[in-house]
Amino acid sequence: MPGVTTTKYCLLVFFSFTVSAVSAADAQQQVENLLDNPVIQEAMGDIVASDAQLLNETIELTEIPAPPFAEEKRAQRFAEKLREAGLTDVSIDEEGNVIGRRPGRSGNRTVVLSAHLDTVFPIETDVTVKVEGDTLFAPGVGDNTRGLVVVLAILRTMQQHDIATDADVLFVGNVGEEGLGDLRGVKYLFREGGPRIDAMIAVDGGKTSRLVFGGVGSHRYRVTYKGPGGHSWGAFGRASPHHAMGRAISEFIENAVEVTASGDKTTFNVGRIGGGTSVNSIAFESWMEVDLRSGNQTKLDAIDAVLKRAVQKALQDENAAREEGAELTVDVDRIGTRPAARSDIESPLVQTAAAVMNALGVEPDLQISSTDANHPISIGIPAITLSRGGIGANAHALNESWINKDAHLAIHIALITLLVEAGAIF
Repeated sequence: MPGVTTTKYCLLVFFSFTVSAVSAADAQQQVENLLDNPVIQEAMGDIVASDAQLLNETIELTEIPAPPFAEEKRAQRFAEKLREAGLTDVSIDEEGNVIGRRPGRSGNRTVVLSAHLDTVFPIETDVTVKVEGDTLFAPGVGDNTRGLVVVLAILRTMQQHDIATDADVLFVGNVGEEGLGDLRGVKYLFREGGPRIDAMIAVDGGKTSRLVFGGVGSHRYRVTYKGPGGHSWGAFGRASPHHAMGRAISEFIENAVEVTASGDKTTFNVGRIGGGTSVNSIAFESWMEVDLRSGNQTKLDAIDAVLKRAVQKALQDENAAREEGAELTVDVDRIGTRPAARSDIESPLVQTAAAVMNALGVEPDLQISSTDANHPISIGIPAITLSRGGIGANAHALNESWINKDAHLAIHIALITLLVEAGAIF
């Protein structure tokens, strides 16, 4: 990392790193130019020095519950923090996203720096942070509260050091990344008629070396079998929704291997099952929620077809086996869709982020994952996801933790990547 100095340039220097193709060598040179700038060196030093403040902010935001579809209180506080940092154009859109616009010199492009507001935990979850040494314990402390703090740290740095950009920058806390949120915040942000956005950098999860350039797609279903129900003894012989569900799961697992055994990684999971009224009653309803994933849309569609065939075969078999009563019916409802999408590793934004990591002594780990970047990539807009830094563990669990170890590195990486993409001006 470059040394820290308090000297600032008075001469106006304009770095224009915008829409032209960027080779690995070009990206490296642009990054080196920024890292050699005394303003940037001082800014990076100040990020390190603000560690205690950022830690307190991580605790504060973690302790504001933000389950999917109920992120309002955390959104309001995040909006306040954007204003406190100096932004005047801050709003919460109809979907619940917090958007703070920092105008650029020309405003010919718009770059988003975002982190999601929501966690996976229901509203009643105890989100009190427990601190043990350099480790914070609380549901949602890493995923993705710390991502929000990274966004705030970068905004404050740019404000405090008067770092202007050619492009407008939107600092965003978006809703709906987790669970059944189905990327609703980002989908709304990139809606037809929404704000013009030319590139997006999301902050979410993983080791500091994580550089997500593609999206693992997912199809999520709620499958519901329905029937007349009845007494387990007196109505024996009627078709059972639970028995049909068991047939469906067995049939699906047996045949899913034809998709999952080879080629691009493709996965499935029956995550939730419910229904029935008592141990001595034939259920009148049985439901399950299923998650299907792949980084290859063709494979995702293939595992999708296997599931639907299994569901229908189970319906037919259970109805054929009944001795009395009405037939079962089944509803198959899509409750989530994340597109499988992959950008070019040689694209300017990916090359820039990789060059930043290399320059700061971090070997880039290019990977695909399921993040907010899925949607913009799928519609042809450059997007990546960078790490929130530190060391996270047990995400989505009540004993989730985040260790404050070298956390400044992730902030440095996201800052420099954003400045290159938005065109830094000094």
